[in-house]
Amino acid sequence: MNASHTTRPWLAEFVLLAAIWGASFLFMRLGAAEFGPMATAGLRVGIAALFLMPLLLLHGQWPTLARHWRKIFFLGLINSAIPFACYSYAVLAISTGLSSLLNATVPLFGAVVAWLWLKDRPHGLKILGLLIGFVGVAMLAWGKASFKPDASGASSGWAIVACLVATLCYGIAASFAKRYLSGVPSLVVATGSQLGATLGLALPTLLFWPSTLPSATAWLALLAVGVLCTGVAYVLYFRLIDKVGAAASLTVTFLIPVFAVVYGVLFLGESVTAWMLFCGAIILCGTALSMGLLQGRVKPAPSA
Repeated sequence: MNASHTTRPWLAEFVLLAAIWGASFLFMRLGAAEFGPMATAGLRVGIAALFLMPLLLLHGQWPTLARHWRKIFFLGLINSAIPFACYSYAVLAISTGLSSLLNATVPLFGAVVAWLWLKDRPHGLKILGLLIGFVGVAMLAWGKASFKPDASGASSGWAIVACLVATLCYGIAASFAKRYLSGVPSLVVATGSQLGATLGLALPTLLFWPSTLPSATAWLALLAVGVLCTGVAYVLYFRLIDKVGAAASLTVTFLIPVFAVVYGVLFLGESVTAWMLFCGAIILCGTALSMGLLQGRVKPAPSA
């Protein structure tokens, strides 16, 4: 087959995934404002699990999940439960645009984890890229981080820390999925991980359930983030890992801030400063170097 025909579906899924995940920051903000962080995260994964389970059963893949459930459930904790709770907390204190820019550090943490765990040691420009990327994060956080709670009790400093914890979890999860779940169908991994995350967040969701009934807008936001930004998105994401590998799949975070910033400006009236854009450019350039993109090294895996 012609190379252009094999790469077009991969690129289409890549951009679509970025657009969907970019919207997740908007929906989390709308949901967390009324549900709170823990209930938002718990409902997000619960809705995603309910959406994906019939698809799993329809495709007859329950036996596959039963064989791998321990690893997949653990993946759900580090790839969904913890990060979603962190971001649901963060978007209450910092803008969705800033959250998405911090989310762009996922490939940096992914490279560090692969280096320490999988012995995939970076060299030359990749090491320089890691340093540049983390310097960009420090610059971005320096002017935004304050650990003093504001009038609502939120803290931008802890929100930034929460975002970085989430990105570290994503980096660990990508290497874990590639090492232990390679070849497992994406629908099985997506469904099982959301089931595992739902179980992990069940008790915190009940304990922190809002005392006041949230509005229809908040419910619709969580429905969207559960079905579209989680259920559909994770099927696409694990398909990408199978097609192009964990490292290339993580670079979807380059495009997510573009969509997230646009959504935040259009629908939440958020402002974007020149400093945010400058630091974001440094982070993205550093990440590109760390992934070898500027040398053209990240390529799709050969199709079967």
